[in-house]
Amino acid sequence: MTVVITRVTPNEVLTSCRQILGLPAVQHQVVDNLLLAGLLRRSAGINCPCSRATLSASLRECLEQLSKDKQYSRERVDDAIEALIVGGDLLELNDVVTDDMAVKGTWVFAAPPSFVVRRSRNIFLFGIVTDQDTFLPRFLQELVIYERYTRMIKPQHDLDVVQELRKQGLQQLSESAWFKSPKPKKASTMLDHFKRMLDKQTPSGTVKDLQILDPTRAVTYYRGRWRTPKNENGTFVARRPQEFGAPIWCFACLKDGSPVRILDLPHKRTRWRGCDTAWCLQMAIDHCRGVPQRYRRRSVDGNLVRFDFFSPLPQWAQRRLMIFGESVPPEKCLLSYQLPASEACTEEQHLRQTLWLSVTADSN
Repeated sequence: MTVVITRVTPNEVLTSCRQILGLPAVQHQVVDNLLLAGLLRRSAGINCPCSRATLSASLRECLEQLSKDKQYSRERVDDAIEALIVGGDLLELNDVVTDDMAVKGTWVFAAPPSFVVRRSRNIFLFGIVTDQDTFLPRFLQELVIYERYTRMIKPQHDLDVVQELRKQGLQQLSESAWFKSPKPKKASTMLDHFKRMLDKQTPSGTVKDLQILDPTRAVTYYRGRWRTPKNENGTFVARRPQEFGAPIWCFACLKDGSPVRILDLPHKRTRWRGCDTAWCLQMAIDHCRGVPQRYRRRSVDGNLVRFDFFSPLPQWAQRRLMIFGESVPPEKCLLSYQLPASEACTEEQHLRQTLWLSVTADSN
């Protein structure tokens, strides 16, 4: 018996991956956002439940020999994992009920195949099937449109797509369930609430390697706001390291740069993630200081409006922008979304009411 070994090039591997995942072909093989998202879903179907770090490492190890540049860097893969969480393909522990005591609070789970019908009648797909590349039959898979990290199907004149998806066992979620978000409140009300909870905490003692979000630094450069405390007094959004896993989000009271009390986030009886609570709390702090976080609004061809953000948005805020519009590559900002002009005013008002954001002077 003769064994024939054929050498396969990286480009051939990437081409095969795109075909298997049902992605559109490209002229030059790169690990673009569509392929990265598809590979992450495939990896999640095999590895989940697991930590974000495990999911990231498993994919980066597979891609290591397929590209000479840094298309698969840790930061880019981690950003893609966050995008799949926002889009609903992945769930974090606070979204899942489990009796497994071995499950850690930082683990992610593969969401069951589901869909939401947009106001435009476009159908937003999300979810993952264990150890499978797709959960749709070929005639539906061919209708899927891929937009960066998301998947959708446009309404068809000769096919009831919603009914077909239900036949395949996909769960339809209502807009109200999908868009659930905190009730609008004053920034001062939220800040006072967390200060009262912080006052009830027992003394924390020394916390090594604590990092704080400096409210005095520019709100338009999020990464530059993080630093090690020196001699500050007052309350700050912070992160503290733990022995295993990602640093824990918290709200800290400092005296002469040292923590006095610490409130870990998220607090009990909430569905929101620690980072979502922390980002929203920092927005309240900035607003109360008279330097609210900002967004830039720009008209695009008269029919579209682009929103640029300079700090992370809570999951529920990003999800609305993702459903009503689409994520686009950021330009001199942290996040960007593009919405139809007909939806822009409503979503802009929602951002102002729930996150206390202000528009930049160079907006139009």
